[in-house]
Amino acid sequence: MNLFFVVNSILLGVGLAMDAFSVSLANGLNDPGMNKGRMSLIAGTFAGFQFLMPMLGWICVHSIVKVFEACETYIPWIAFFLLLLIGINMIKDGVYGEGEESNVKTLSLGILMMQGVATSIDALSVGFTIAGYAAAEAFICSLIIAAVTFVICVAGLILGRRFGILLAGRAQIFGGALLIAIGLEILLSKFLF
Repeated sequence: MNLFFVVNSILLGVGLAMDAFSVSLANGLNDPGMNKGRMSLIAGTFAGFQFLMPMLGWICVHSIVKVFEACETYIPWIAFFLLLLIGINMIKDGVYGEGEESNVKTLSLGILMMQGVATSIDALSVGFTIAGYAAAEAFICSLIIAAVTFVICVAGLILGRRFGILLAGRAQIFGGALLIAIGLEILLSKFLF
């Protein structure tokens, strides 16, 4: 392991964490009173998925690459539909919700898991990028990606909380719209770039 490997892994982490950062921002907007434990749970969930997905991609390359190649086309669509569903529910709750209590309930464990999958599913493709790595190197690279994601998501949650206080009742609607925009960006970037 050399400096290039570490820097490359950090840059992969930054690139992969941008969707998770944006969703963390939306989650912070949605719950401006979020405590540090909940922030750690959210950031840890995103980091866990960002660790898991490149490793799964690496395993696919080394074992079931044909199956993964057939599914790769659907990855942006899956992320888009998951974020669209969550975003629409957040907007609906923001418009018809009952104030602060409904805002905190919106991010259930199930929704958090869906967000984790939606923001990290593109990281499966990183398994192809790191396919030349030995198992230990792929594991370390994925750990670095996860650590970078955790830090970036905590920053997103903190920023979201601060803006959530400023936006008050409109934060949930804005957060839902942001999730839908992220989903569209994932989908369009697959076809435009």
